[in-house]
Amino acid sequence: MDLKVFKRRTCSAIFIDQNVRESRSSATASWLITMTLTKLLVVCLIALPLLVALRLVLPYPSSGRNVGSAYARSLGKGSHNGTSVGKKDGYIQSPEVAKYKDKLLGGLLSPGFHESSCLSRYQSSLYRKASPYKPSPYLLSRLRNYEDLHRRCGPNSNPYRRALNELMFGQNITTSRETECNYVVWISYSGLGNKILTVASTFLYAILTNRVMLIDPRQDMSNLFCEPFPESSWFLPKEFPLINKFDLFGQKSSDSFGNMLKNNILNSSAESQTSYLYLHLPHDYDDYDKLFFCDQEQPLLSKVPWLILKSNQYFVPSLFLMPGFEQQLNMLFPHKTTVFHHLGRYLFHPSNQVWGLITRYYQAYLAKADEKIGIQIRVFDGSVGPSQYVTDQILSCTLNQKLLPQVDEQKFIVPPLSGNPKQKAVLLTSLSNGYYEILRNMYWQNPTVTGDLIGIYQPSHEEFQQTEKQSHNRKAWAEIYLLSLTDVLVTSAWSTFGYVAHGLGGLRPWVLYKLDENNLTVPDPPCAQLMSMEPCFHAPPYYDCKAKTGVDTGKLVPYVRHCEDISWGVKIVDTHFDI
Repeated sequence: MDLKVFKRRTCSAIFIDQNVRESRSSATASWLITMTLTKLLVVCLIALPLLVALRLVLPYPSSGRNVGSAYARSLGKGSHNGTSVGKKDGYIQSPEVAKYKDKLLGGLLSPGFHESSCLSRYQSSLYRKASPYKPSPYLLSRLRNYEDLHRRCGPNSNPYRRALNELMFGQNITTSRETECNYVVWISYSGLGNKILTVASTFLYAILTNRVMLIDPRQDMSNLFCEPFPESSWFLPKEFPLINKFDLFGQKSSDSFGNMLKNNILNSSAESQTSYLYLHLPHDYDDYDKLFFCDQEQPLLSKVPWLILKSNQYFVPSLFLMPGFEQQLNMLFPHKTTVFHHLGRYLFHPSNQVWGLITRYYQAYLAKADEKIGIQIRVFDGSVGPSQYVTDQILSCTLNQKLLPQVDEQKFIVPPLSGNPKQKAVLLTSLSNGYYEILRNMYWQNPTVTGDLIGIYQPSHEEFQQTEKQSHNRKAWAEIYLLSLTDVLVTSAWSTFGYVAHGLGGLRPWVLYKLDENNLTVPDPPCAQLMSMEPCFHAPPYYDCKAKTGVDTGKLVPYVRHCEDISWGVKIVDTHFDI
């Protein structure tokens, strides 16, 4: 029974038979009224504490979302200090519960999943601020259309079996044939950050060309990520006939797109095409491989049912330089610098095991902080211990940009300037624990000049990268995700680990410039804030497909420019930056 109704009925029941009482003698009526008022007072005195207790115990109506309220309460104090916002069904909701209502991330995510199968998919909004970047209606429409395509053509579907038969029996595909379903298969290659960036790039190409993306199931990908597409797997079945060749595919493979073009085995006027092509797109690809990014080669590729793609690069910027995709991309991403931000949040959901690592660490060390600062340190010279040059660079960047407060070495205690010290949590990720110890001791042994309290936390220190190790990859994915939950982020130049973190978080980080190995001095300035949250394409082609000549692809359009951290790379930027 509704509590308000229960209270109303309890405290007014005595008046139900009022007409009957009025017909009695005045003496009797007076006696009855006196007794009734006495009973009423006793009932209300007994009922009121019970009602208060029930109100505290019973949950607000939540349409089956009690899990959201529980997680919201577990996040500790928030910036609103519990101030209520909004009403639903007459009940006031806390900001954390209201935030949980956007668990579909502005429509990016499909509601067609059992929440327990992948807790991170619908709980991520409890841990991350709402994104100011809203997905376009056209992107949402194309994602739903892609999900229908994947459901219709995915593994174990009849179209998949027919396409597999064509591949297994080596049948040639005539140019006049209308292929029912076409596929692009992503090969697992390189480190975790590279893998995430290349899956996102491959998925965008699949959307643009109406292909189904299937990913290599090896190297424990299923234990890191949840399935992103409803009712159908994105994993290539392990019985796929070419899967044993994946590690053999390379720049010199005879069945690569580039080598077949070079040897005139493929051309746009051919009467028949092979049933599959290997696309070699890592950093060591040659000029013929790079012709993949030419509009005039796409009709030829569209005739091939199976494209097998290997890359360690975020090649999205070059897709934006292809006129044939220009209209679609403008509609998909009116704000061009949101490509990875939207696709990353759509595709990459930590598995329940990894989500446990993330949420336990967040709640234990980060949840109650007034501000969360992420610092990601990656050194590429192979050294294990902390470098004094890198330490000086980190401190110079964070202190000069006022990301962290200075310490006062002359005093034991400094009162907070505002009278209410802020708690700042610094999440540091590095293969070495030396930088953590330096920062921890600095803020433990000395007070800050502002009086703020600084906590330094580092989840793991694996000493060296171990891409082939399952536990290492789980920790790496958890740390990437935790960095994406911070308010301010400092990352290392060239690091795809950092790219993924700031892309998922929708952050424009401060990037630590790469040290000159021949002249080990702290760069001046030591860091700079990136023009956009988009990752950098480290090895773009320098070729004008129409003019068939070399060209600086970082100067063709205003929204594709050279990266701040690697001068020959290109990235998508906001056009209002004067570069």
